[in-house]
Amino acid sequence: MAHIVVLGAGLGGAIMAYEMKEEMRSEDTITVVTKDPKYHFVPSNPWVAVNWRSRDDVEIDLAPVMARNGINFIVSAAEKILPDDNKMILENGQTIDYDFLIIATGPELAFDEMDGLGPDANTQSICHVDHAVQAGKAFDEFCKDPGPIIVGAVQGASCYGPAYEFTFILETELRRRKIRDKVAITYVTPEPYVGHMGLDGVGDTKGLLEGAMRDKHIKWMTNTKVNKIEPGVMHVETVNDDGSSAGTAELPFKFSMMLPAFRGIKPLMGLDGLVNPRGFVIVDKHQRNPKYPNVFSVGVCVAIPPVGPTPLPVGVPKTGFMIESMVTATAQNIGQVLRGKEPTHQGTWNAVCLADFGDSGIAFVAQPQIPPRNVNWSSEGKWVHMAKIGFEKYFMGKMRRGKSEPFYEKLAMDMLGINKLKKVVED
Repeated sequence: MAHIVVLGAGLGGAIMAYEMKEEMRSEDTITVVTKDPKYHFVPSNPWVAVNWRSRDDVEIDLAPVMARNGINFIVSAAEKILPDDNKMILENGQTIDYDFLIIATGPELAFDEMDGLGPDANTQSICHVDHAVQAGKAFDEFCKDPGPIIVGAVQGASCYGPAYEFTFILETELRRRKIRDKVAITYVTPEPYVGHMGLDGVGDTKGLLEGAMRDKHIKWMTNTKVNKIEPGVMHVETVNDDGSSAGTAELPFKFSMMLPAFRGIKPLMGLDGLVNPRGFVIVDKHQRNPKYPNVFSVGVCVAIPPVGPTPLPVGVPKTGFMIESMVTATAQNIGQVLRGKEPTHQGTWNAVCLADFGDSGIAFVAQPQIPPRNVNWSSEGKWVHMAKIGFEKYFMGKMRRGKSEPFYEKLAMDMLGINKLKKVVED
């Protein structure tokens, strides 16, 4: 009998538990450990931040779902991981022994690495539903006395899609409130060009996003690092392709949302051979740690090198499709190990993204996510907005049912045949 522990219950951890339950033997047990008893659908956070969704709309209480599926569920943050002893110490005082550990914690948000960054300082965030709710309140106040807006990401960030989404969603909501003419919007990013997104672009994301920004009168600053953020003023520096300074600027704002850099959670930091210097988990092609073969990892906490050199640090995103493929491969691999076999499954590490702009959007498919690719496709239109709404409805239902059926791959294939998308969304 083996005890399998999943640390984390976000997108990766929750579906990891569901799929692992199906792959393990009848005599095995599975436990999910999470600091947050509720799952929240992160892709909906930009909508929460403009009050198009409430917190209740995007949250699911996981305890009853896990119970229905025969999965033990412990609500506590991890305090210390002891991989040499196959143990985990929790903040609630419990010590958990495991035979297999699957790390699916997501990242720690490194707001503290920059002076003035984050919801406890001078900018808003949409990385967590708590932040998005706070941003929604701040946005309502902003609309009473509008002024300049800055949206984007700081150097070292690795998730740019939500920043683009939020930029255009804000623009749409400002038009709906009939105050767009009072607001200058600037997108600030360390990306070397608009639409890079940590992936060196997908299809014509550069052209599509630049065109959309021009059409919506949104200015942008690329190859730009943020030095510090004071109340109402962002101090930035633009760099040349060789990294040398191209000049500094002080950008005024009345509302700002800037995505932070990510790092691993504190209990993982400094575990030699398990994580890299930023605390991200080192895995092989089977999602397995080379030093500790009974430790696997999925999701944003996995270490992935950048797609190539850039003047400023630009990380690689871990999209839902990519995470889903990691989860399936991990469950199948542990299933094989439990039965005395060597793991053979690999995640496809493809990417599919629906970037909603509030009334239109841009979609892309990258297979694989890291170039060179077999499929490198992007498209735009009002259908993307409707597809994102359908996707939210489908995925929230999937999480409430506790089902592990894959969705991203089906969506990606049907996006490549646009005439099939309507059926995918309705399903």
